[in-house]
Amino acid sequence: MFARIMAVVLAVILVTTVGLSAVWWFTLRNQQIDMRLSYLGTEAYNIADLAESLSGETLMDSTSETDRKIWKQINHIADRVNAEYGAYIAVVDRAGYGMTNIKTLSNDPEFMNSLDADELYEAMQQVMAGIGIMLNSEDGTDPTFTVGAPWWRGDVVAGAVLIRTKAVRIESGLSKIFWQIVLLASIVLVLSGVVVFLFVRSRLRPLKQLGTAAGRIAEGDFSVQVDEKAGDKELREVSSAFNTMTKKLQGVEESRREFVANVSHELRSPITSIRGFAEGMADGVIPPEDQPKYLRLVADESKRLSGLIDDLLALSRLERDDVQLNLTEFDINEMLRRAVIRRLNDLDRKKIEVGCEFEEDTCMVKADSDRIEQVVINLLDNAIKFTPEGGSIQLESVTKDKIAEITVRDSGAGVPPEDRDKVFDRFFTADRAHTAGKGTGLGLSISKRIMEMHGQSIRLLETESGAAFRFTLERALDE
Repeated sequence: MFARIMAVVLAVILVTTVGLSAVWWFTLRNQQIDMRLSYLGTEAYNIADLAESLSGETLMDSTSETDRKIWKQINHIADRVNAEYGAYIAVVDRAGYGMTNIKTLSNDPEFMNSLDADELYEAMQQVMAGIGIMLNSEDGTDPTFTVGAPWWRGDVVAGAVLIRTKAVRIESGLSKIFWQIVLLASIVLVLSGVVVFLFVRSRLRPLKQLGTAAGRIAEGDFSVQVDEKAGDKELREVSSAFNTMTKKLQGVEESRREFVANVSHELRSPITSIRGFAEGMADGVIPPEDQPKYLRLVADESKRLSGLIDDLLALSRLERDDVQLNLTEFDINEMLRRAVIRRLNDLDRKKIEVGCEFEEDTCMVKADSDRIEQVVINLLDNAIKFTPEGGSIQLESVTKDKIAEITVRDSGAGVPPEDRDKVFDRFFTADRAHTAGKGTGLGLSISKRIMEMHGQSIRLLETESGAAFRFTLERALDE
């Protein structure tokens, strides 16, 4: 991943650097050409100004001392331009014989012989019209640049100055600039690559840590944590979420191990009892007259084992993602009454008094009646189990806006503060807890899962004595 990102970033930098270098090169090239042509144009106008100062009526008539000094200045300018650009210079007057060369200095005779007389004549005609020119000719084997300036006598164009030179002389020195640009671009590219490499590596380090941590999680190590302060804001948020995930996974793994251990323990206990009693009777250790008593114990342990398996299957089905609720409208008060009737034998045996306090005689709710009945039976069985002989159980229902609240209270020993946050845990059957006893320790876990599926809640209330569990349901309101 790091290599791919670096390759993409470097490719972007390379393209950008090449593009900017090309723009820079063409800009400098055009600036240099314009500057040199401007210089030649200035020199052409300087010669034209000097030509205007000649006293002769034609260039050939200028023989006075003053004119000779002027010619000396013109020749000086011509020498300088020829020395630098190998130019062809022509000064022409309208009264002369066509084009008259005043001085030609060139180290390239072939260039002079290659000049096109027609092109020169056409350029001369433009200048004679009183217009300064700056032309680029691509004709022939050697492209040329031509500048021209008119000179005047009074209000009349008296003549013209033409300077023509090879394009390569105007563009000389650009190759040096080109290689300087290439060198500079290479340095920029290398430095940029180093900076980007260090920057990307520092930014990807947290991702690498995340990848390593993910690998350890895949191997079953959920204790791994990553640095939440490394990287930018988004990476810090991802790292924080990753650590939260690993903590939850660690909790899930601990719960899984505890669940397996509890299931193993709960299954082993009745199986051990059943096997022990069965082997005792088979080996004759238990006399025939005592066997009915032990057969009853085997039956009780088998019933307990069957109940545990049923609860495990019920919890497994409830925790499936595709489990569906069969929502219907029913009277929760009537369900509470039926639950009491189903447990009359257990209530009479312990002489427990049951009271029902319903805000309304009928309380219609919308839920899965079979699931909710399972919750009611679990809570009522729990209350009967931990209510002492001669105690009492209270069933309540009240309505608040669109919610119905159902409460099951008992007069038992209650739940110690240290166990209050554990009563809904699987297999929590500590001796001092309200869920203690011979149950499987899954009833409240199943009840909590059912209420979560309904989008409702179940909780243990704060009470001065005994224990009270309350769950909520959606009311079935008339539309």
